[in-house]
Amino acid sequence: MHSFRVAILLVALLAAVVLARPAPTKTTQTLAKRSFKVPRNLNPKIKRKDGAAAMRRAMRKFGIKHQAAAAAAATPASNATNENGEVAANPEENEALFLSPVKIGGQTMNMDFDTGSSDLWVFSTQLSKQAIGGHAAFDSAKSKSFQAMDGASFLITYGDGSGAAGNVGLDTVDIGGATVTKQAIEMATAVSQSFQQDTNTDGLVGLAFSKINTVKPQKQKTFFDNIMKDLDQPVFTADLTNDTSGTYEFGTIDKSKFKGELTYTAVDNSQGFWQFPSKSFMVDGQKMTNTKGSDAIADTGTSLLMVDDNVAKAYYAKVKGAVNDPQAGGFVYPCDAVMPDIAVAVGDYMANIPGDQVTFAPVDEANTTCFGGVQGNQGSDLQIFGDTMFKAQFVAFNGGNQSLGMAPKN
Repeated sequence: MHSFRVAILLVALLAAVVLARPAPTKTTQTLAKRSFKVPRNLNPKIKRKDGAAAMRRAMRKFGIKHQAAAAAAATPASNATNENGEVAANPEENEALFLSPVKIGGQTMNMDFDTGSSDLWVFSTQLSKQAIGGHAAFDSAKSKSFQAMDGASFLITYGDGSGAAGNVGLDTVDIGGATVTKQAIEMATAVSQSFQQDTNTDGLVGLAFSKINTVKPQKQKTFFDNIMKDLDQPVFTADLTNDTSGTYEFGTIDKSKFKGELTYTAVDNSQGFWQFPSKSFMVDGQKMTNTKGSDAIADTGTSLLMVDDNVAKAYYAKVKGAVNDPQAGGFVYPCDAVMPDIAVAVGDYMANIPGDQVTFAPVDEANTTCFGGVQGNQGSDLQIFGDTMFKAQFVAFNGGNQSLGMAPKN
């Protein structure tokens, strides 16, 4: 009888515990699955966009060199870099056009979101005051959540020899109110002068695949890879504009932002990029084969649409007065020219860019000559689809099945 009463008591206690517990599904939804939005704002330091600078920045990033004809008529010395590629007389050529706020260990940084790289690195107080300059620098000593990673280091280098290097720690990263508690933070202890000159960018949030992260001895996961499991959907989207704003949204797809349905293309991440085939293009509705047919990547860290050279030539052949001017840095044309539409293949999907969205910026103060947002890739084996495409196309990056979804923007 005694044992029976004990059993009854245990059952009652267990029932009370179960009743007192929150519903498991509700807890999971509240704590784990979510979505969030991050603003993307125009860098306030940039007073006038520079097409040639945007071209050089993209070429530096991917190690692309000007073809012989362009090299023979290099830009004037006042705009040149030194042998190490570290000094630019025009600082704005190194500046990111758009930035987003990120909190690291409670400290707010203005960061460049970049789907063409996989490191989250910041200026740090380990740099000299001269190197920090006007940047916000991360101070690990002021973070209560920082943990050092003994022996870990990073080194990012670009084709012209510029780059950044330093040590690594773990800290809480808050983007749009969503946090990763032990995100690898790469703290610069050395940066090339080209990075120092972009005083409004405090670092970079890489959103390509983690396999090209540069941390040694062990590569670290990107912010997206770390937070993906906690999202409603394993996706982030880019709704970017060409003026002063735009948004990245993680975990959900806002169907009010685009026309029709998204068309998905599988990506090849073997090189660490959101990479896909691009074998054809259209100019004013006329479809043509891209005879070179280099693969392309979707890169939010590049301002231009850098296509195979034969594609750029075919496009500008339809623009009255257009010339490939090495002195100006690429294809330019009269600002009052009628620009045809261009579409580039993303797998089987044709991503259309209306002609009135092709121009990147005027070249001169009088606004008579304009620099095109479509440029040749200087013989590279990679096409780089940057902001010229993103301002016309809504893009979803799906990390779950490694695909890109695209549709024309509303």
